[in-house]
Amino acid sequence: MQSRDFDLANRKIFIVAIFFLLIFFYIGRLFVLQVVDNKYKEGADSNAFFKKTRYPPRGAIYDRNGELLVYNQPSYDVTVIMREMRDAKKFDTLAFCDAVGINIEYFRKRMEDVQNRKLNKNYSSYKPQIFITQLSSREYGVFQQYAFKFPGFYVQSKTIREYGYPNAAHVLGYIAEVDKRNLEDYKEEYYVKGDYIGKTGIEKQYESDLRGEKGVEILLRDAHGRIKGTYENGIHDKEPVQGKDLTLSLDIDLQAYGEMLMQNKMGSIIMIEPQTGEILCMVSVPTYDPSILVGRQFSDNFKILSKTTTKPLINRAVNGTFPPGSTFKPAQALVLLEENIIQPSTAYSCHHGFPLGNGHPACHGHASPLALSDAIGTSCNSYFCWGLKAMLDNKKYGTIQKAIDTWRERMNGLGFGQQLGIDLPDEKRGRIPGSTLYDKWYNGRWNPFTVISNAIGQGEVEATPLQICNLAASIANRGFFYTPHIVKKIKDTPLNEIYTKPRYTGVPSDKYECIVDGMRLAVTQGTCSNARIPDIEICGKTGTAENFSGKIKNKDHSLFMAFAPKDNPRVAIAVLVENGGFGNTYAVPIGRLMIEKYLNGKIADYSVPLEEKIKTSATILSRYVLPKK
Repeated sequence: MQSRDFDLANRKIFIVAIFFLLIFFYIGRLFVLQVVDNKYKEGADSNAFFKKTRYPPRGAIYDRNGELLVYNQPSYDVTVIMREMRDAKKFDTLAFCDAVGINIEYFRKRMEDVQNRKLNKNYSSYKPQIFITQLSSREYGVFQQYAFKFPGFYVQSKTIREYGYPNAAHVLGYIAEVDKRNLEDYKEEYYVKGDYIGKTGIEKQYESDLRGEKGVEILLRDAHGRIKGTYENGIHDKEPVQGKDLTLSLDIDLQAYGEMLMQNKMGSIIMIEPQTGEILCMVSVPTYDPSILVGRQFSDNFKILSKTTTKPLINRAVNGTFPPGSTFKPAQALVLLEENIIQPSTAYSCHHGFPLGNGHPACHGHASPLALSDAIGTSCNSYFCWGLKAMLDNKKYGTIQKAIDTWRERMNGLGFGQQLGIDLPDEKRGRIPGSTLYDKWYNGRWNPFTVISNAIGQGEVEATPLQICNLAASIANRGFFYTPHIVKKIKDTPLNEIYTKPRYTGVPSDKYECIVDGMRLAVTQGTCSNARIPDIEICGKTGTAENFSGKIKNKDHSLFMAFAPKDNPRVAIAVLVENGGFGNTYAVPIGRLMIEKYLNGKIADYSVPLEEKIKTSATILSRYVLPKK
């Protein structure tokens, strides 16, 4: 009897447990359906409302003189809501293809891609999906005539970029459709597949300022899914907020002039205003007309540019690294002075090379011995090699490893071997080698002769053209510089204070005077003789950098670094012409013309023959063809 009562009690407990489990299951299911899973809510909303995204115009971009560089023009995307299209009783696919100018194979492929959740993670049959992008105004007009025949398809108004000038492509950058990486990088739920985003240049760096804020228009549907008008007179709509306009420090006329001088060459020109760090021009060649990377021609033209052997998509001024050659010698001199290895009066002998005799690095003929300013003016290789050897041998450092690491730290303070922080993406660090590198390469067994080429900007030293120009700006300022930047002003937004605070090199201003004197000597009676301009005191330094591809030696790079005027400088410049030979051959005359153009506002009659010679000369031997607009 007791056993039977016990079984009944167990059955009651079991039945009650099942009952409560069922209750919890249904409560949980209702919670998922109503709170967690938006599928049914989306379906209900989609039946009653159509939420149309309203895209804001991107901010416009101006140069320092108010010239409009980048603006917007209308563009139209065709979107599809798959549930509406599938529910349609009849859909004329061929007529649709004719209306938007595509073939049936493309239509089918797009249909597959839109519904492929691997390619389109945000896919929902209730939400608009991008089908075709960037119809022109004419194409949009044709489609609108027949749009009523294509249920589920809608037109989304957007804008695409238009360019006022065919210049400064690397600075401005381009926009393109968001990809998987973009969607992962931007954690906020702003972008969806089909949106456009800045990919390079200013467009990428200032994306959050330029893009603005999306709006939304809520439209009411009837029982048949037809749009009947706005919902509650639009009180729930959100107006889009236009992106912020940018004013660049760039002078577009100066930029265009630099690109003209550098045509049929490879390399870069950078000009900085020393008192502010504002970049006046940034030329990188080969270049391209930015208008070719707009609209439906983007894909084809991008493929051509990316496969061109001269790499026109790379901004050599910021993303390229090169041996700085003799433009590095003023930096070497500043480190030796600050470390008390030399004084301005310290003299070293030179007999066509280091060490004495037919040594390496070799040197050209000049008076010997020389003090520091004269060594800079004549660009004596031996002087700076002897100086670096004296530093690495100095017992105050204890070891050669400590000595070269101190040298490296000083170079970092002068702006080498690290990012300067320019407001452009993907800036390269360059390279200033230290003990870790050499201990690894030589198992700790190396000496000053192993690394002596670093003294003259060769060896393992690499720099960006931006870093070389920044060195000129810091010498012009006698010991400080402002972080180089392209954007001068953001509408209704203060500029980041990193661009308005001076950065000190760690070398006192009084130690710069002999460097300035040496760079002036280089122009008046030294290696920069082609840089002389009447009534403008230019201080400069040439560079002829050896150029190796593996063990193959190519033609040297031609470099020039300068600032002007000597007192109260208004401009600093760095010019690099790849495979241009001696610094005085290409880089110096180009730099001279750029300085004259900027400071005088025009090229004098006596400079016209030089201008003609430079703009018609070429250093690219192989023919290359870039796409045209």
